[in-house]
Amino acid sequence: MINPFKRYRIDSLFIICFAGLITIVLAITVWTSYAMTSRELADNTSYYQKRLLEELNNEITGRLTSIEQISLTTSRDNDLLTFLSGKEDEFNHYRRSKGIQEALAHLTYSIPQIQAIDLYMEQPEWGDRQSYIQFHGLTEAETKPWYPLLKNNDFSWSEEHDLTTYNGNVPVLSFSRKVYNNSRYLGILVVHVKADWIRGILEGYSKDSNRMLLDLNGRELLSVGKSMRDAGLQEHDLRFTDQSGVPRLHTQHGVESLIVYSKVADSNWMLVEITPWERITSGSVKLAGAIITIGIGALLLAFLLTLWLSRQLLKPIAQLVRAMKNYDVGGKQAELAGDYTNEFGILFAGFRRLNERIQALYASLAQRYEQQRKAEIEALQANINPHFLYNTLDQLNWMAIAEGQEKMSRILELMGRMFRIGLSHGESFITIEEELTHVACYLEIQQIRWEDGLEYEVHASQEIRNLFIPKMTLQPFVENSIIHGFNSRQTGRIQIKAEEEGSRIRMTIIDDGSGLAPQSKGSHRRKGGYGIRNVRERFSAFFNENYEIHVKDGEFEGVVVTIIFPRLEEAQT
Repeated sequence: MINPFKRYRIDSLFIICFAGLITIVLAITVWTSYAMTSRELADNTSYYQKRLLEELNNEITGRLTSIEQISLTTSRDNDLLTFLSGKEDEFNHYRRSKGIQEALAHLTYSIPQIQAIDLYMEQPEWGDRQSYIQFHGLTEAETKPWYPLLKNNDFSWSEEHDLTTYNGNVPVLSFSRKVYNNSRYLGILVVHVKADWIRGILEGYSKDSNRMLLDLNGRELLSVGKSMRDAGLQEHDLRFTDQSGVPRLHTQHGVESLIVYSKVADSNWMLVEITPWERITSGSVKLAGAIITIGIGALLLAFLLTLWLSRQLLKPIAQLVRAMKNYDVGGKQAELAGDYTNEFGILFAGFRRLNERIQALYASLAQRYEQQRKAEIEALQANINPHFLYNTLDQLNWMAIAEGQEKMSRILELMGRMFRIGLSHGESFITIEEELTHVACYLEIQQIRWEDGLEYEVHASQEIRNLFIPKMTLQPFVENSIIHGFNSRQTGRIQIKAEEEGSRIRMTIIDDGSGLAPQSKGSHRRKGGYGIRNVRERFSAFFNENYEIHVKDGEFEGVVVTIIFPRLEEAQT
């Protein structure tokens, strides 16, 4: 895994780290506050809703129970039972019907919550259609919405429905009761209660609540706000076991809601209030939004602060990096601020001291190099006067020609060429062409001495011959092969090859001499004589570690010398 602090910019990492930290803290804070406040709001809401429902349930239970008691008392009235039995003559039956109608009308007037009272019998009497008291035949009861609930029961409450009156349709809840006399079924007494009256009690002071009046079977009788179906609930969704509770359900519409219900002991009714979860948590959402707004502001301030801090931290670092990049020995150096007294001041002071030491060291090395160069030239001039040497060799050459010494004349001519290449006007690098010419002159001199006993080959392309090499590189190894490898022999063969290997040059010298003698391995003989050691030291000075010189026995005989150095298209100074 890559360490980001080793790859990316420090200011970017600062901003990302601070922004990430604040974002994580903000997210945790928002979630924690939302969870805690929403749970607290839900607990408080459910507590107060449950208490309110219990009060409303007690009131509604008392009112509806009184209606049931009135219905029960009326159904046991002797005049009503006599009227429904039909055992009187027509006149008395008519007279009794008027009395019953007046008694029932008195109930509707004395109890404003009763909208109307219907009486179903086998032989109904004709009455006033505009009256709140109506007589109907039993067959008509089968068409009423409350009748299916009365089939298997002696009494029941119906769901909210519209009652048709002379003033129009009125929403009511109907309580129907079968009337018996000595186990004889006589008719049905139906008391219609105003639904708006119950709804007013159920609504209380909350105009936007969703409350429902259910029977013990979970059947909805009346609702305020949304009905069960509109709220996405079914009767089987609700499982009410205790007298009150606070379940939390996901409705069929995908809306999460808080359900609060209340049942009163020995009561036939249950109140349920449904509150959308988003309404309860709206305060938590607002609080979370406020925290997010504050967090975004804090994040922006942190971003600006981090940007300012990172720039203050990176400014001196950038100065130091720029100074290091533009550093040039002997050139104009970048100015570093001098008013830092902290760690950056220590770094700047250290960099200045390092520059001073480098400059001093460079000046010392340059002075030493110049002194050494002058000393070498002076020593060379002191020991060898080139003009004197060339003139002397020319005179010896003409003397040899005059005496008919052609071999000697050729040797003197070759020596002159070798000296000219060796001196090379004081240059340290010459072309490979000149280096091969120098070693060829030496080999030709040896051929003259050996007559036909020495053979040599040189293989190098013209492109390689135009490249540069430190002078006097090959001659010490060739000389080592002739002196030591061909010792006490009359014949010998030397092969010299120059090849390119990418950005490097490989020079190979192969002889068929006696090889590295066991007693000489590990010593300087044939591997490290003065000339060869001088080549190694000069290569180390010129190329540092970017070179190789290997001397080893050949595969079958002789010695193989391998010299590898950088490809040089220009002479090095």
